[in-house]
Amino acid sequence: MYTGGCLCGAIRFEILGPIRNVIHCHCSMCRKAQGGAFATNGIVRATDFRLLSGAENLNGYEATPGEVRYFCRVCGSPVMSRSDERPDQIRLRLGSIESDIQERPGAHVFVSSRANWDVICDSLPQYDSYEPDR
Repeated sequence: MYTGGCLCGAIRFEILGPIRNVIHCHCSMCRKAQGGAFATNGIVRATDFRLLSGAENLNGYEATPGEVRYFCRVCGSPVMSRSDERPDQIRLRLGSIESDIQERPGAHVFVSSRANWDVICDSLPQYDSYEPDR
């Protein structure tokens, strides 16, 4: 089980299952939403995600039709996103998880969109879109 929340603590959640498809996404939307060179995201089953508190502070923004990115209305922390195409899963910003995470990133994606000042310094595979098996 994992626990997490936003910067100010207004939103708290737990995850009761594994995190899969952990990636570092360098697309321009993730960079803007995260405020950094990339966002580290992972997928959890919607049934494994439980919002413990702060539902009233979870604001959504539909950056792409059918996909809503959620953040804390108090502190602005990005927390997760949901897609109409995949209602059974939640994409989490792994920086919002406070527990030690067992899963590890498997790739850098959308590297052709990465910030020109960003240098990737690890040996993970790099892709211009999603990983080939996704």
